[in-house]
Amino acid sequence: MRLSTKGHYGLKAMFDLAMHYGHQPVPLKTVAERQNISENYLEQLIVLLRKAGLVSSVRGAQGGYRLARPPGEILVGDVIRAMEGPIAPLDCVHESAPAECDRADCCITRLVWEKVRDSIIAVLDSMTLADMCREAEKMEHKC
Repeated sequence: MRLSTKGHYGLKAMFDLAMHYGHQPVPLKTVAERQNISENYLEQLIVLLRKAGLVSSVRGAQGGYRLARPPGEILVGDVIRAMEGPIAPLDCVHESAPAECDRADCCITRLVWEKVRDSIIAVLDSMTLADMCREAEKMEHKC
């Protein structure tokens, strides 16, 4: 499974909002500048994040975006699924709707792909945005 820029940049944007959680809403332009993401592309990504209920918007002069829930309640896996869809290295081991396959019961490689899928899910669902923020603070002291 290859992660696209949607997943990569969507997670970066969510991380940025998590780092500023509890403050004023963050303008999209500010997130784009801090995370080195095209503002136009970020506008497309934020639509997906809003649809998934991960961010909310605030209109007006002091408007912008903020997380819809606390960073500790948003899994990295939630963000990746919102950006990329269900997690699966192949359609036959799709997380929610595996593709039909005549050989599913006797396909030895399917076992491998199921384990790969399960490992990816385990990692992505074991980390929250709050975890990312804590790791970033540790890195800040090293860099």
